[in-house]
Amino acid sequence: MPEPAKSAPAPKKGSKKAVTKAQKKDGEKRKHSRKESCSMYVYKVLKQVHLDTSISSKAMGIMNSFVNDIFECIAGEASCLAHYNKRSTITSRDIQTAVCLLLHRELAKHAVSEGTKAVTKFDVSTEDQRLVASDTYDAW
Repeated sequence: MPEPAKSAPAPKKGSKKAVTKAQKKDGEKRKHSRKESCSMYVYKVLKQVHLDTSISSKAMGIMNSFVNDIFECIAGEASCLAHYNKRSTITSRDIQTAVCLLLHRELAKHAVSEGTKAVTKFDVSTEDQRLVASDTYDAW
């Protein structure tokens, strides 16, 4: 007697083949996802401080991890401060207080002064842009 036709075996539970939602079409390349990094800014600061010094890619990766870690710590602390005061918005004062809580004396003072300088510079530039935009609008 001939045997009945068997269906394809079901994949095992621990199968390593990945199931893709959309198959790649002929000749179509995959898009590379962009990774955010602070390396460009670290490099610019390095060149401001030491013109003749370079940095290896491994050291740049460590610096990038450090910057991301500090950012997360400050953002988390500022979030807690806003939550304690029953506010849903993190203000510049929350950031400043978080920096003072997380960093040691002299480092915190320096960070606060640099941050204040950056915010002032930003405010001046946005005010200048608003004035230029209103002058352009008045000319119409």
